[in-house]
Amino acid sequence: MSQAAPKPVTADKKKIASALLRYRVLAYVTGIWLLVLTGEMVAKYIFKVENVPSWIAVVHGWVYLIYLILTVDLAIKVRWPAGRTIGTLLAGTIPFLSFYVEHIRTKQVKTTFAI
Repeated sequence: MSQAAPKPVTADKKKIASALLRYRVLAYVTGIWLLVLTGEMVAKYIFKVENVPSWIAVVHGWVYLIYLILTVDLAIKVRWPAGRTIGTLLAGTIPFLSFYVEHIRTKQVKTTFAI
């Protein structure tokens, strides 16, 4: 007697949906802090503005580290190939790219898992 393929478990969908939400939030937060960091660098090195806050790079670094962790968490749950995972991880290092990649990855995950 053959059995049909098992349907995705609702608990798995919930885990994926919550991982996706965490990833999306951190993608935006990382992107915003990267833009702030870029503005700081432009002000400091191009316009020679003194007294720019030096803690902006530290905040972006910590936010990016959390982004990396949450992106890997999502990648494991949705079983992304290594190339897609690495590309998504690197999206937090190029201004504006994290917003675009977040949109593409969210659309893909929602479509694949019917979330």
